[in-house]
Amino acid sequence: MRPFESFARPLNAGARRRIVRGVLVTVLLGVLFVAGLLAGIVASYSRNLPDISRMADYQPARATRIYARDGTLLANVYKQNRIWTPIARIPLVVQHAFIANEDHTFYYHHGVDFGGIVRAALADITHAQIEQGASTITQQLARGLFLSDQISLGRKIQEALLAMEIERYYTKSEILERYLNLIYLGADSYGVDAAAHTYFGKSIGGVTLGQAALLAGLPAAPSDYSPFVSVRLARDRERHVLDRMVVSGYVTQAQANAAYAAPLGLIGERPTGLQSYAYPYFTTYAIARLDQMFGTRVVDESGLDVDTTLDVHLQRLAQAAVDWGIRQAAAEGVNAHEGALVAIRPATGEILAMVGGTQFSLSNQFNRAWQAHRQPGSSFKAYVYTAAIDEGITASSTMDDTPVSYPMGDGSTWSPQDDDDSYMGTITLRTALALSRNIVAVKLADRIGIDRVIEYAHRMGVTSPLQANLSLALGSSGLTVLDQAAGYATLANQGVHDIPTPFRTVRDSLGNIVVDDRFPQAYEAVSAGTAYIVTSMLEDVIKHGTGYPNAIIGRPAAGKTGTTSDFRDAWFVGYTPDLVTAVWIGNDDYSRMHESYGGDVPARIWARFMKAALAHTPPHDFAFPAGEVVRVASCYGGVDVYLDGTQPAQSCDHVLPAPTPYSVGAAAPLP
Repeated sequence: MRPFESFARPLNAGARRRIVRGVLVTVLLGVLFVAGLLAGIVASYSRNLPDISRMADYQPARATRIYARDGTLLANVYKQNRIWTPIARIPLVVQHAFIANEDHTFYYHHGVDFGGIVRAALADITHAQIEQGASTITQQLARGLFLSDQISLGRKIQEALLAMEIERYYTKSEILERYLNLIYLGADSYGVDAAAHTYFGKSIGGVTLGQAALLAGLPAAPSDYSPFVSVRLARDRERHVLDRMVVSGYVTQAQANAAYAAPLGLIGERPTGLQSYAYPYFTTYAIARLDQMFGTRVVDESGLDVDTTLDVHLQRLAQAAVDWGIRQAAAEGVNAHEGALVAIRPATGEILAMVGGTQFSLSNQFNRAWQAHRQPGSSFKAYVYTAAIDEGITASSTMDDTPVSYPMGDGSTWSPQDDDDSYMGTITLRTALALSRNIVAVKLADRIGIDRVIEYAHRMGVTSPLQANLSLALGSSGLTVLDQAAGYATLANQGVHDIPTPFRTVRDSLGNIVVDDRFPQAYEAVSAGTAYIVTSMLEDVIKHGTGYPNAIIGRPAAGKTGTTSDFRDAWFVGYTPDLVTAVWIGNDDYSRMHESYGGDVPARIWARFMKAALAHTPPHDFAFPAGEVVRVASCYGGVDVYLDGTQPAQSCDHVLPAPTPYSVGAAAPLP
């Protein structure tokens, strides 16, 4: 026998079976070991998985959207610019575009596309380019909701496990809805609806095939593929998505070609934050009110839908009038650099226009319409006279416009004076108000009590704190322009005060109305008779008093000038039955103007705005409150009005019928 010959002999059947059994046992043990290892890994990572049941209750940050009364978008306020849109309102073309590009087997897998994982692994080995990544839409959703963006094997395992769990508990529509609303699509927009508004200026329901394809091409690198960054790259991605939609059978090649050839309809990149707000003086006021009512976090994250009272046409007229007035002041050497205006519909309290300055900017957003407290001067006298008339003192009552002094707490005396340093002797209250005589106003406030004056001012709508001293009768306590518009609106509305509001409705993210100001929050501040009499006195201010001739607007109107003694503030506050407007001019640093009277530039701003704002509203008289007020012819000529029971008893006086309306027919509503 040659050496090693025995080893060349063939194995018998028994030996072969033993070898096969050994190999099978080894393979089985190896499989079991790997399976056990994998099971251990899965079990380990499964123990730390987030609770996917939270997905149903997860409420991502959503933008609060604020609109003017005509539907003009005023602002998006957000932590994340997102408009949550139900899947039923997201067009199929959008759904198909994202599915074709991100996960073409979306409707067939159970959370993980194992074929895609293999393809991605082979691509990594061969450095080949693949059409899609390994992460399904469900995996992307799991990562976005529950995991970090850290790249690791452990995170990928958790992502896959979460995706499979999500698929067990949620339908494909629910998964897709969340994905399309959560995904970041560049340019500070989250979700497809916000992105459609950002790039195309429309809601997602109106996008074209080409626009849908462009949006679906963004998720891979939204900062690079945004058309605001590179139109060329964005169009390349659009073409890629259209090709994927053809391969997936969602569109034909001809449809894809036509979509790519069609105009994309991109809008220009719009500013964000404060710079993006339309009519920012009003809009920032509305946001401040929302913050006060709900808290900043709710406003920034909960997706409120806010319909405001802003009339865009009147807002433009108001800003133009203020800007014009400040230019006039500069041309005439008045030295007034800022102005403010607030317009209110008296019957509802709706703030129709608000101008807080001549220029809103990133460096200066100070809103002089509601944030500045300035001395109102003689425009405060309306509250003094209202309190007096309501207590039974008549407009024809007389007081002495003669020198007077009042003791001060420090032992000195205060002697009010008029700017002309003259005295008119005995005059009626009607004359004193029309000519804005200071001494009479102070004597009247002293007679009825300054606390009573403060009570009436607050009842009528003034919210600012007021100092209880007699100089208040001349406007020594600071008020806001909004305060003055609100207070005078009570007179315009026959004594009923409607609390001013910038809102019509506020809805939550589910569409439920949480604020409804379409129905005024109103209460009777003074009687209709008192309001009518004071209004008639304030009409004289415009007809032949300190408001003449600059405040003449060609229709029944009432108002009052306001000028501080040092010319640091100048006002005109006036109204018709349909519209109340308060105007202020001055300087932020409280520097003096040059002889700036309320009857000059402020009255001209007021008249310019009122004429334009009421151009399509027929003129009509203030409503005469029959039964509360009587008209009496005087022995000395003329006619006066009295609360019934306070009229004089002279034999030569007699009661006259109610006045003839200014015009026939009801007035058209203010536009």
